[in-house]
Amino acid sequence: MTSSSSLSLDHARFNMIEQQIRPWDVLDPVVLALLDRVRRDQFVPDGYQALAYVDMELPLGSPAVDGEVMLAPRVEARLLQDLAIKPTDKVLEIGTGSGYQAALLASLAQRVVSLEINETLAAAARTRLQQAGIGNAEVRVADAAASGFAACATEAPWDAILLSGSVAEVPAALLSLLAPGGRLAAVVGQEPMMRATFITRTGDASFVTAQPWDTIAPRLRNFPEPSRFSF
Repeated sequence: MTSSSSLSLDHARFNMIEQQIRPWDVLDPVVLALLDRVRRDQFVPDGYQALAYVDMELPLGSPAVDGEVMLAPRVEARLLQDLAIKPTDKVLEIGTGSGYQAALLASLAQRVVSLEINETLAAAARTRLQQAGIGNAEVRVADAAASGFAACATEAPWDAILLSGSVAEVPAALLSLLAPGGRLAAVVGQEPMMRATFITRTGDASFVTAQPWDTIAPRLRNFPEPSRFSF
């Protein structure tokens, strides 16, 4: 990459933070510094570097692999901020995609395990994380929702769980994998109305839910959908 291209991407990253991220109430200085340090252009698919900092979803693959995309930067940043990752946290991500969100999580947490259903995307994400020098994020190929979330349970309980995509509802089996005080973040609902949803485990069977903002995100694959039949 030429120096002029690097300068152009640096300028685009600055504009992303100032014109997209801050106006979306992402004001945590640690998160803002992280967004400047972890280069999103190193995680986008080949040919999309010029669009890495644009306020849009980017397809993963050409054409998009199974319709999977990178979420818009402001959505990724707000989820990261509101999940409030601690340095001691063991984090589960479902839906690795490009690996960018795993890189952000790993920069704040003790350890990240990220599950990706598509083997091609998982391999590419592993390579990008390695090239970025991220050593505490592990990408595994798995259908997270299969067999009652068995692949998610191997190292439970989790201090934080992030669903990098939308679901109709958060399954109780997934909430049961949270540690006491653990938090889960997901985009929940049906188009055109979805809410960013944050659930905190406050006791053995007690949970507190907040839905502070609206957004839209593509579906995570194979999560249960409620019946649409009515009588």
